Amino acid sequence: MTRKKKTRSLADKVTIRTGRRKDYKKWRHDNPDQVAPSRRFVAKKQQQRKLQAVRKLARQQSGQDIAIHPDKSSSDASKPKGDDS
Repeated sequence: MTRKKKTRSLADKVTIRTGRRKDYKKWRHDNPDQVAPSRRFVAKKQQQRKLQAVRKLARQQSGQDIAIHPDKSSSDASKPKGDDS
């Protein structure tokens, strides 16, 4: 007796399928509320996003500071805002 191969595919869990891919695609299109990503996929993506945020923060902190308008910052600090004289 042959064993059925284990799969994480949602396609095998749908009972209305007739064994054809287009039938599953049609069912998925008609029932979007019943189709959701697996918990494993969601957890994996959350972890990837966390790592991406940590790497981005590390890049920002390790980068050098640059003065965008070095000459304006010292002279504008002493003047009040709205005074164009």
